[in-house]
Amino acid sequence: MAFDGIVIANLVHDFKSAIEGGRIAKIAQPEKDELLFQIKKDGRLCRLLVSASASLPLAYLTDSNKPSPMTAPNFCMLLRKHIGSARIISVSQPGLERIIDITLEHLDEMGDLCRKKLIIEIMGKHSNIIFCKEDGTILDSIKHISAQVSSVREVLPGRMYFIPKTVEKADPLTVTQEEFSSRLSHAPSNVQKALYTSLTGISPIIAEELCSLASIDPDKGAQNLTEMELLHLYRTFSLMMEDVREGRFAPNIVYEGEKPIEFSSLPLTCFSDPKYRREEFGSISQVLQTYYASREIITRIRQKSSDLRRIVQTSLERNYKKYDLQEKQLKDTEKREKYRIYGELLNTYGYELTGGEKELKCLNYYTNEEIRIPLDPQLTAKENSQKYFDRYNKLKRTFEALSELTLETRREIDHLESISASLDIALNENDLTQIKEELMDYGYIKKRRAGEKKPKITSRPFHYLSSDGFHIYVGKNNYQNEELTFKVAGGNDWWFHAKGIPGSHVIVKSEGKELPDRVFEEAGALAAWYSKGRDNEKVEVDYIQKKNLRKVAGAAPGFVIYHTNYSLVASPSCQFTEINS
Repeated sequence: MAFDGIVIANLVHDFKSAIEGGRIAKIAQPEKDELLFQIKKDGRLCRLLVSASASLPLAYLTDSNKPSPMTAPNFCMLLRKHIGSARIISVSQPGLERIIDITLEHLDEMGDLCRKKLIIEIMGKHSNIIFCKEDGTILDSIKHISAQVSSVREVLPGRMYFIPKTVEKADPLTVTQEEFSSRLSHAPSNVQKALYTSLTGISPIIAEELCSLASIDPDKGAQNLTEMELLHLYRTFSLMMEDVREGRFAPNIVYEGEKPIEFSSLPLTCFSDPKYRREEFGSISQVLQTYYASREIITRIRQKSSDLRRIVQTSLERNYKKYDLQEKQLKDTEKREKYRIYGELLNTYGYELTGGEKELKCLNYYTNEEIRIPLDPQLTAKENSQKYFDRYNKLKRTFEALSELTLETRREIDHLESISASLDIALNENDLTQIKEELMDYGYIKKRRAGEKKPKITSRPFHYLSSDGFHIYVGKNNYQNEELTFKVAGGNDWWFHAKGIPGSHVIVKSEGKELPDRVFEEAGALAAWYSKGRDNEKVEVDYIQKKNLRKVAGAAPGFVIYHTNYSLVASPSCQFTEINS
């Protein structure tokens, strides 16, 4: 997952042909750290998406549009004011830094031609989008960085822009053989690490690829390289940099099975194991869209659900502690039967005591074994017996109260864990709205004030079509699970759920037909996928006809009981395309 200097070079190469010379038609800010530009060039319209998200910084060309907020943020308004119809003069990259410089030409308020710069820094959590004058004076940025946040560089209006040099690295495009060899031979690490820590824009995966092409063990100590090995490695490196300078890129994604595990702008021959396959794409933008499409959705929705997650997690932690304490107290009440027996035996054999004894040895007629009963020598046999009965009754009352409390706490934990599972599969704000409603209804969030309008719920269950044409529905949260199971499903439809773990209800509409075995396997795989067991290799799944399900009286939505079910073991999978319904 290397968004390195070579990938940036590939993007700049593509941007030059796609948007250089074009004119900005529209600027939007769909997210607080993301911009979407519509650019017209030669009668064609293309979109440039730029994100400075700390967890998922991106820049690529796309055909997709994104909804924008009703009121544009201040940074977006500033860009619209200055460069709303500006012409893109040039797109460049300083050295092999993870930075894209876009120079724009526009008319100012006086009608004079002037230039501005939009600088996109794709540097992990330090990513930013900075708007500058031609002389480098910062006008504004999508993230403000003060001296309290960073001692290296302030990014604030009025400050001068510069590239921070936190680590002294060589420019791969200009480094000489002598400097290359000197840096590596003095590096106190293996060859792979020495490459990416000594050269700007080189990622660990590209360093590994260089070692593979030069037939050098990447784990070998850099100081142990011979002169011939250093020369061979430099020549291999020079050929790679020549490809970068000449724009000879081969954007590709490496898959392990169906899972994308790495991408690059250069061929990754180091993945030679047959379990890997490499797929090439027409542009690096296609690679980034393909690789990050699902990840970006998940990242964004996790950011938007962070408040709800914190509420659920805090409530869960509190209930876990309460449950552990109740379990411990419940265990302490197990001594109650011993005290009852002590009391009964003292009533039976107490006549043998003369007073002042510290214990009574007698036969326990429940087990036919001798027993020793501790006594208070200051009390009579009857008083000792009453003391034990008092202890027994107190522990009995505690046991009865705790049994119900523990059950209530366990039910609350199950409910919260099911909400947590719903948050894991939420895909958009509509899904979060319905989860928030449930948290309100059950007192985890303050209910809306009187007269405050309840939001319209537009979230719908997942809807798939099996290989044999049967409709499969998957609930995204407890309210949808409840509706699917008790309103949508008919008596002869089939219900699936991961056994013993939070997850979605999966309903297969049988339409009065007998389901083929393959449908059971596919529905089981979906039930495993939409559960807390998604990351497991195998998940046990219960399935039963809906007519055999019963709702638990007073239980949270989506909780059911059943007795005569079937079970299967499924590998979590979602191999279907969702049907829009």
